[in-house]
Amino acid sequence: MSGTTKRASPMAPEQRRESILDAVIPLIFEHGPSVTSKQIAEAACVGEGTLFRAFDDKESIVSAAIEKYFDPDGFRNRLAHISRELPLERKLLEIVRTLRERFSGVVRLAGLVGDPRSSHQREHRHVYAEIIAEVLAPDAERLNVPPERIAHLVRMMAFAAAIPAFNTGNEFTDDELTQLMLYGVVGQHPEVQS
Repeated sequence: MSGTTKRASPMAPEQRRESILDAVIPLIFEHGPSVTSKQIAEAACVGEGTLFRAFDDKESIVSAAIEKYFDPDGFRNRLAHISRELPLERKLLEIVRTLRERFSGVVRLAGLVGDPRSSHQREHRHVYAEIIAEVLAPDAERLNVPPERIAHLVRMMAFAAAIPAFNTGNEFTDDELTQLMLYGVVGQHPEVQS
């Protein structure tokens, strides 16, 4: 048996591009849009030459990463894959957690580089509401409000909770927001009712 090690097969060009783009957003959060090609190459575990075989220049890498981050498809997919079998409380918590993570990132990135999204925001909101309503549909008989309306409420609360200026010193956890939506400000959690 020889002492040579087997090398991993090289990535396809599109896989390499996606790998590079996935490495860029955390760098933008850390360094802003002035992130360097050297930093990108190190984070993507490639040489700078590889970057420029996949992209024209650093600006095109940053622009493509921002465009990918703002693309709603991956986020919609995460929402759509919340299990319908979970208890209502857990489903709502997963919706809140997913929305807050998304909105926190979007607000932060938009603050650093601006918001490149188009006027399709109303359509995006409608699609998110449909997905959330479908996740909640198995619990419709327990709900006092139609699932579509809850989808808009949870989105609004998660978005507001993601804006630092609204929350400094008064932050809500995902659990607190979920409990607030489930039981309001005067109801009690079933476990603490006498």
